[in-house]
Amino acid sequence: MSAIAQPSQPPADDGDALIARLRELPGAAELIALAEARGGVELVGGAVRDLLLGRVPRELDAVVAGGVEDLASELANALGGRATVHERFGTAEVRAEGIAVDLASMRAETYPAPGELPEVRPGTPVEDLHRRDFTVNAIALPLAGERRGELRSVEGALEDLAARRLRVLHERSFLDDPTRILRLVRYAVRLSFSVEPHTAELAGSALASGALDSVSGARLGSELRLAFAEPCAVEILAELDRLGVFAAWEAGVGFDEHIARAALELLPADASRRLLLAASLLLGLAYKLDEEDAEPAMRGFIYDMELPSGEGDRVFGAAVSAAVVADGVGSVATTADILDLMYRAPVESLALAVAVRDLEDGPDSYGRRTIERWLNTMRHVELEVGGEDLIAAGVPEGPEVGARLEEAYRLLLEEAIEPGRESELRAALGVQL
Repeated sequence: MSAIAQPSQPPADDGDALIARLRELPGAAELIALAEARGGVELVGGAVRDLLLGRVPRELDAVVAGGVEDLASELANALGGRATVHERFGTAEVRAEGIAVDLASMRAETYPAPGELPEVRPGTPVEDLHRRDFTVNAIALPLAGERRGELRSVEGALEDLAARRLRVLHERSFLDDPTRILRLVRYAVRLSFSVEPHTAELAGSALASGALDSVSGARLGSELRLAFAEPCAVEILAELDRLGVFAAWEAGVGFDEHIARAALELLPADASRRLLLAASLLLGLAYKLDEEDAEPAMRGFIYDMELPSGEGDRVFGAAVSAAVVADGVGSVATTADILDLMYRAPVESLALAVAVRDLEDGPDSYGRRTIERWLNTMRHVELEVGGEDLIAAGVPEGPEVGARLEEAYRLLLEEAIEPGRESELRAALGVQL
């Protein structure tokens, strides 16, 4: 792992001060009030870790002695939000505007087989801490009662936190749940933590033994979507690639940090950063679409990512378009050529194509200038006439309307006609179909 540890310093662990800071966060005052009324509620995991580090937690995680249903319902009512209960795992999610609270019953876990979801049973507070992924996430802060504000943790947790170090809790951690390998990288990069050497060895050994094959693609995809959402996503994806995660997940998938960074610099504000990053992982396979296994591999990886409806097809199209444009842009000579190559190409694919050409030809290449012209100027050109104008002029409703508008648009981009309703309408009506 390449993340570099910061100088060691002890975390601020004054319980009263932590709870006072916690109370300032959205949803926390309501959670604390309910904890004081019922008892047996502790803040746990990343929320405690971040408070100790002086960071703002992204969400609140709490464990409950007993069931979570009543607390989830009461908290959702107090926040004006909604609660979703997962009975199998004894967990619940409470969501309100700008607020995310995850609740879980204190439990113990056993893994029936490597990579399978755990079997859970009610557990003690100690067992609940020992089921977690890394020592720095195995810290709890009671929110009420006699032990209010007294930190509980597994052995070495506070020392690891002070040293900014990630360490697994047991030898089989990455075999029981291989998604922890992706989480390890995400935390290491986001927090600028080092990885304890034996933990790094265990992660590498798990990958080498084929551990990712034992877990569903959907669970890996869930971790990858979290990585896409991080501000440091490029660094996370680069580290996952260096560690061999993508190669172990799907042959041919890979990540070029230089291409991704260059593409993101050019990415317009109206484009999707996640779509670009996802497509960049498939760029190598997109260049091999003439090979029998390339498209199934791309489709399978996209399926694993479980992107929102329609986005998976956009990722596939962006990866393929990036390869096509990068290969063809050096030979375009006219505006018509540019249109043939780039019209309807996703802007994410064009940003990737620029990055590829930069590696081939340098940052001031003809291909880059051509794509930038399209991205910055030509794609914003719009017709002033629309389908209703053609119908009013006698064109029958149907595909002919779109075909005439598209040809008029091409003529406008080629500067073969003047912009304006009259000239555009005249050109559209004069198209020979």
